[in-house]
Amino acid sequence: MSIVVTAASGNLGRLTVEALLSRGVPAADIVTTSRDITRIKDFADRGVQVRRADFAEPDSLPAAFEGADKLLLISTTTPSERVANHRRAIDAAVAAGVSMVAFTSMLHADSSTTILAPTHWATEQYLHERIPYVMLRNSWYLENYTVQLPQVLSGGVLLGAAGQGRISAATRADYAEAAATVLSTDGHVGQTYELGGDEAFTLTELAAAISAAAGKQIEYTDLPVEAFARALTEAGMPADLAGVLSDADRAMSHDELYTESSDLRKLIGRATVTPAEAIAAALS
Repeated sequence: MSIVVTAASGNLGRLTVEALLSRGVPAADIVTTSRDITRIKDFADRGVQVRRADFAEPDSLPAAFEGADKLLLISTTTPSERVANHRRAIDAAVAAGVSMVAFTSMLHADSSTTILAPTHWATEQYLHERIPYVMLRNSWYLENYTVQLPQVLSGGVLLGAAGQGRISAATRADYAEAAATVLSTDGHVGQTYELGGDEAFTLTELAAAISAAAGKQIEYTDLPVEAFARALTEAGMPADLAGVLSDADRAMSHDELYTESSDLRKLIGRATVTPAEAIAAALS
């Protein structure tokens, strides 16, 4: 029996496979899936199984999930297609005899007011009805900020619409390690884990942390949600994505991406990577 990691060509999927290997899971017991298997050929070179799976093509899923014991369902990227894609994947997992599906949901999926929340919550409800599950409710990625560092340092400004809301962001690697723990150890079925970094921050505090690390003064400028979305589109971001991100900041202003839960730290068995550490790593 094997562990299937969907969307293994993506950042979170790749990191989860690496975390499984680091935990001593034999490469031959790991199945990686992607719509384009050329993007995960490097895993095959290391003895990991590589299979094609496209959630929009149900006929591709039985072979992809054959022999699986546990499956990591990484949330797909297009919100309008997400629920239907997830349901097809879950149905295929049931048909394949998978014993447990771990799903990368979002923090407070049952109460969040973000644009993204309803599709995650709908998937959680479907899992409740169909198969033993583990909900991995991830907060924001620290990489959502560190990827902006060149522009932030160039302009001297961090833009947002989160007010003084607190954000429990963590690195993708920490979330991936938590997923690997759930996939490779027992005792997690039926659990809903609210996952976030140990050190929550406001964007004002994040700007101060960037300033300290870079030796250059960075100011946080808080904008109305609509103005922040407009700034993102003017910087070249697609309008749909700008709408999602500005809406997330609106939710952050109400602490919707903040958690006091220590679930992430407990799952990975150590403190989470701090914002300062993530900034320093990105700058190096």
